[in-house]
Amino acid sequence: MTAGKEEINMAIEYKTYVKCLKVLSDETRLEIMDLLSEGEMCACALLDQFSITQPTLSYHMKMMKDCGLVDSRKDGIWVKYSVNHEKLDELKDFFQTMAKQSTTV
Repeated sequence: MTAGKEEINMAIEYKTYVKCLKVLSDETRLEIMDLLSEGEMCACALLDQFSITQPTLSYHMKMMKDCGLVDSRKDGIWVKYSVNHEKLDELKDFFQTMAKQSTTV
């Protein structure tokens, strides 16, 4: 792969990372991620944990789904959410790579 293509791919990855980090910069969404790290939860169970309305929760979940941090599935009338561990691992790898680079400089 040429240097130009590598730079384009890194720029695309940076945009993805920035989107995820912006999503996680919100205290409520960070707390939702923490709750979901314990396992799948339905929207009603998440609502019980916060003093927010259902439309506000839906907004937060949409943001988290759009950047790929959270997956959802319908279970009858309920929507259940879970952490997308693949995306979370990508973020962890990105930070681990940066940490390794900073120790070798």
